Amino acid sequence: MTTVSTGPSPTAAPHTRPATPAQLAWLADELPLWRAAGLVDDRSASTILAGYHPSRRFDLSHLLLTLGAAFVGVGIIWLVASNLDQLPPATRFAVVAAFWLAFLAGGELLARTRAHGGPVPSPVVGAVRVLAALTFGAVVFQAAQSLQVPAYEPALVAWWGLGALVHAYAVRGTGPLVVGLLGLGSWVTWQAVDGNDSELTVLLVLFGAGVVAAAAAALHTRWLPSFAGAWRVVGAALSLGALYAAALPYVTTDGFDRTPFLVAALVAAGLAATAGAALAEGDARFEPLLAVAIGAAGLLLVEWEADRDSWTHASVGVVVFVAAAGWFAVLGVLRDSRLLTFVATASLVLFTTVQAFSVFAPIFTGAWLFVLLGLVFVGTGYLADRARRQLTRTLHEQGATR
Repeated sequence: MTTVSTGPSPTAAPHTRPATPAQLAWLADELPLWRAAGLVDDRSASTILAGYHPSRRFDLSHLLLTLGAAFVGVGIIWLVASNLDQLPPATRFAVVAAFWLAFLAGGELLARTRAHGGPVPSPVVGAVRVLAALTFGAVVFQAAQSLQVPAYEPALVAWWGLGALVHAYAVRGTGPLVVGLLGLGSWVTWQAVDGNDSELTVLLVLFGAGVVAAAAAALHTRWLPSFAGAWRVVGAALSLGALYAAALPYVTTDGFDRTPFLVAALVAAGLAATAGAALAEGDARFEPLLAVAIGAAGLLLVEWEADRDSWTHASVGVVVFVAAAGWFAVLGVLRDSRLLTFVATASLVLFTTVQAFSVFAPIFTGAWLFVLLGLVFVGTGYLADRARRQLTRTLHEQGATR
C-alpha cells in the first residue's frame, strides 16, 4: 500500500488551503483506505493532499497581533478619557475619528492586498480590524463627551457594540464581531443591573439575552457559519452565568419589577427562539429551545421558596447546573468548538467549588469537605469523559455509514 507524505512539497501549487497537522495526518490515514475502496487513484490522492498546507489555528503571531491590537485600542480609549482635555472638543473628536477611519480603511486595504497576494489568511488583517472596532468605542465616548453625555451611560457601550457588529457583518470579520458581542453583552448586563434591586429581573434579562444569542448562533449555521461560534459562546456564557446565580440559595424573588427593559428582552427572546427553531437547519434548531429550558429551570430555582437554605435546594441546583454545563460541553464537541467546551468546563468547576464551600461547608467540615469536593470532581469528570467517548464513537459510526 502506498504511503502519503504529510509534509509540504516545495513545488506545491501556491493556491492551497490551510489545515492543521492533525487534519493532515487524518487525511493521510484516510487516503489509502479510499484508494483501497476504489474511490480515488494514486494521482487523485496526491492531488487532494497537495491542495493543503500545514497551518496552526492560532499561532504565536496571531496571539501577539491580537493582544497588541487590544492594548492599542484600549490605550486610545484611555487617551480620550484622560489626556486630551487641553484640546477643544471638535479637535479631539477629529483626532479620534481620524484614528478610527485610518484603521478602518487600512484593514480593508490590507484585506484586498492579501486577497490578491494569495489565499493564506493573515492575522494582520484581523488585528487591524480589531483596532478599528475598538477605536470606534473611542469615537463614541468622545462624541458623548463633546455632547456633555456622562461617560457612565450604558447606552454608550450599546452604540459601541452595535457599531462593531455592523463593521463585522460588512467585512465578514470575526474580530469586530467579538468586540461587538462583548460590548452588547456588557450593555445588557449593565442595563439590567443599573438601578434595579430585583435579582429575578436581572436574571430574566440575562436568560433572555442567552436565548437570543443561542438563536442567532442557530440561524448563523445556515447563512453565515463562521459567525455562529462567537454567538454560541456568548449565549452559553450568559445562560450559565444567570443559572449560576439562580442556583444560589439566597437569590429570591423579592422586589420583582416588570421593567420595560425586561419586557423587551423577553419579547426578543421569544421571537428569536421561534425564528431559530423554525428557520435553522438540522439539530441546530434545538439550541434556542434548550436555552429556553435552561432559563425556565433557573426561574424555578429562584421561585423555590420552601426550605431555600436546605441541602435539598443546593443539591437540585448542582444537578441542574451540571446538566446545563454538560449540554454546552457536548455542544462544543458537536460544533468542534474548544472554546465553548472550555467555558462550560470552567463554569462547572467554579460553580461546584463555590457551592461546596458556601453550601456544604456547614454540613461537611474540614477534611470531609475536601473529600466530598474531590469525589464530585472525579464523578463529574468520569461522566463527562464517558459522554465524550460515546459521542465521538457515535459520530464516527454515523460518518462511516454515510
